[in-house]
Amino acid sequence: MKQNTFDGEVILHHVTNDTHSFLYELALFGINISITKHVVMLWIVAAFTIALSLYATRSYRNNIKSSPKGISHLYEILIEFIKSDIVIPNIGKEKYKSWTPLIATFFLFILLANFLGMIPFFEKIPGVAGSSTITGNMGVTLALSSITFFSIIIAGTLKHGFIGHWKNMIPSGVPAPVLIILVPVEIMGMFIKPIALFLRLGANMTAGHIGIVAIFGIPMILSQTYSTEIAFSIGIISVVLNVAIYFLEILVCLVQAYVFSLLSAVFIGMAIHAHH
Repeated sequence: MKQNTFDGEVILHHVTNDTHSFLYELALFGINISITKHVVMLWIVAAFTIALSLYATRSYRNNIKSSPKGISHLYEILIEFIKSDIVIPNIGKEKYKSWTPLIATFFLFILLANFLGMIPFFEKIPGVAGSSTITGNMGVTLALSSITFFSIIIAGTLKHGFIGHWKNMIPSGVPAPVLIILVPVEIMGMFIKPIALFLRLGANMTAGHIGIVAIFGIPMILSQTYSTEIAFSIGIISVVLNVAIYFLEILVCLVQAYVFSLLSAVFIGMAIHAHH
């Protein structure tokens, strides 16, 4: 009889996007663009984000002076929070109307993606391995941080002009010899900002899922060495721990959506209000 094992490969199976397990294999000009579970999750989150936004703002589109009710009221509270606590303090009252939609989209998209990853649904789809959140996929977080990267350049260019934006990266009055060191440092800093964004979001979301799977795996590991009674007792403890961690992960979902949106607003605001 084959004995069940629980090791690192099992954990990775549950928290990574298996690129060898497709719902539909597809290639374009020799490039593999097959549909994996994370692609499906992206579609679901994008569709839900658009649908929620359209539904919540339907009364405003009919009558701008109408009083929001139900979901529309909650949506208004969320947007007002993003505008008042994230966008205006970091980007300013002059430009907040231009950048609130982007920051709000970041917050809502990442929040919904994080929550979707907490539902163990995709594990049950035939041919699709793993059930991790898409915000634990570094490709997805890199795409999100790339939007922030180009938004920084656009915001600085619109405010100071193309040349002015790049000149603002270098403090005025710096001696020429210092520029030899300072220019490469500033260029590196320009790329470090989006790198920090995508690594922070991806690592934090992946870590939580690894923790949940690893704790659930403790009884399986012990059952290979100790008696079933001991493994069962530890299993009860692991379930209690995972319930606590699950609620903690819900908080992490909120915090990570907030942090990504906040840092994006901070970086865009730095480009707009550059003073050298």
